Amino acid sequence: MKMKKALCILMVLLMAGASVFAAGYKIGILAPAVTHGWVAGVAYCAEQRCIALGDEIEYRLLTSNNAEEMTTQIDDLMLWGADAIVAYPQWTGMEVPIQNAIDSGIPVVNFDIEIACDGIYRVAGDNYDMGVQGANYIVDKIGTEGTVVILDVPSSGSVAALRKAGFLDTIAEIAPNMNLLTYATQFTREAGLTDMADILTANPQIDAVFSMDDETSIGAIQAIEEAGRTDVKVITGGGGAQEYFNMMPEYTDLWVASALYSPTMVEDAVDMAVALAKGETVDHEVIIPTTIVDRDNYQEFLDPTSPY
Repeated sequence: MKMKKALCILMVLLMAGASVFAAGYKIGILAPAVTHGWVAGVAYCAEQRCIALGDEIEYRLLTSNNAEEMTTQIDDLMLWGADAIVAYPQWTGMEVPIQNAIDSGIPVVNFDIEIACDGIYRVAGDNYDMGVQGANYIVDKIGTEGTVVILDVPSSGSVAALRKAGFLDTIAEIAPNMNLLTYATQFTREAGLTDMADILTANPQIDAVFSMDDETSIGAIQAIEEAGRTDVKVITGGGGAQEYFNMMPEYTDLWVASALYSPTMVEDAVDMAVALAKGETVDHEVIIPTTIVDRDNYQEFLDPTSPY
C-alpha cells in the first residue's frame, strides 16, 4: 500500500510538472499590421517558429497600425506576464515603452529596426551592407559614370538611412563622378509606380535605380515599362519577394536585382527571446549578411511555400 501511495504521489507530481512545462515560457511578438509583403512574411515566419516550438512556449502575436497601438500592446504583454518580447517597431517614439519593458525585467529583442534603448537585443539584416552591395552592383553593370536615381524612404527610420549611407559611402569611393538624384517614396509597389512615373517624366536619361525594397521595385519596373523607357539598365531591390525573383529572368535589357535578407530571420529573433526567457546568455546583436540575387542565381532562392 505504501509503495502504491508513493507511486501515486510521484505520478501527481510528475503530472503537475508536465502541466507547468506545458504552459511554457511566455513570448510576446509585436509586428506592424501588414503594409506590404515583407511585413506579412515576418509575422508569418514568427508564428510558424512559435508553433514549431510547441509546448516550450506560450505566445501572443499582436499587430498594430501605429506607435500608440503598439505601446498599448507592450503594456498588455507586461500584464500578461511575458518572459520576453520580440518587437518590430516601425514608428518613431517607441523607445520609451520598450525601455519601460526592459526596465521592468522583460528582455526585448528588437527586430530589424535600430532604436536607442539600454539593454536591448537585436536581430537585423545588414542594412548598411545592402547599400554597399547595391552600389557595387550598379557600378559593375553601368560603369563609374551615369545617372542613378536613389529611391529613399525617410519614413522608415534607420532601415533606409543605413541603406542609403552604405550606398553613398561606396559610390563616393568607387564612382565619385556618378550623378545621383534622390527622391522620397515608400516601401509599396503603388508608391514605386506613381513616384517612378513622375521621376521618368522629369529625367530624360536614367541609367540605374537604387531601390531599397522589392515591392517598390515592382512598381518602378511597371512605370519604366509603361513609359517605354530603355535607358534604365539596372534596378536593385531588397527583402527577397518571390514574385520579384520570378520577374528577374523576364528582362534581358534590364538587370533586376535584390539585396536579400529574408523575413525568415525573425525566427532567429524568436529563438533569441526564448533563450533569454530561459536565462541564457546571448549576443546583444545578430546581423544577417546580405546576398545579391539576380537572374543569374534567382533559382537558388525560390520557395513556393513562402507567403512573400
